[in-house]
Amino acid sequence: MWGVWEVSEVWEVWGVVTGNSSLPTTHYSLEKATIALVLESQIMWGSFQNSQLRIEVEASAAAIKDSLLRPEQMQKWLLPQRLASGMPEQLHPGLTFTSWIGPVAIEHQVEVAKPNCLRLLLHGGIDGFHEWYWGEGWIQSRIEGVSLLPLNLGQTLNLLRLRQFLMGNRESGVGSRE
Repeated sequence: MWGVWEVSEVWEVWGVVTGNSSLPTTHYSLEKATIALVLESQIMWGSFQNSQLRIEVEASAAAIKDSLLRPEQMQKWLLPQRLASGMPEQLHPGLTFTSWIGPVAIEHQVEVAKPNCLRLLLHGGIDGFHEWYWGEGWIQSRIEGVSLLPLNLGQTLNLLRLRQFLMGNRESGVGSRE
């Protein structure tokens, strides 16, 4: 069951889910900024956030694809986010892996991995999804989820680091436009 409620309503829903109707229904100072996602009787804290960004890059679709679908390449520009060790050579549908931003773990499940598209379902530090689309000279990223992390800021920094990584590869002759 998906739903987003203000904190005062979450206590009431949580009481119903757990069978404990004596939980408080008082308002807290963060009630407007903090929402909860109730999914299969679990509460996830954070704010619902969504962001969609598109940038132009001097890179071929093949170079962008390698940077997004090959974990070895991805780790080079994804800093400070760390990927789990033992990753396969390329992301594929059904793959589940964990990454960390400091102490915060994010579980990624690859739902779609195509030559021009990547869709990841996210759980843990972010509960939602992240989609990537790309082509000759452009990248588009869309992320939606509930998290305490600032998703728009992280998405912006990731896209700028990816652009810088691709430009560095182009200047060194790796991944130049064909």
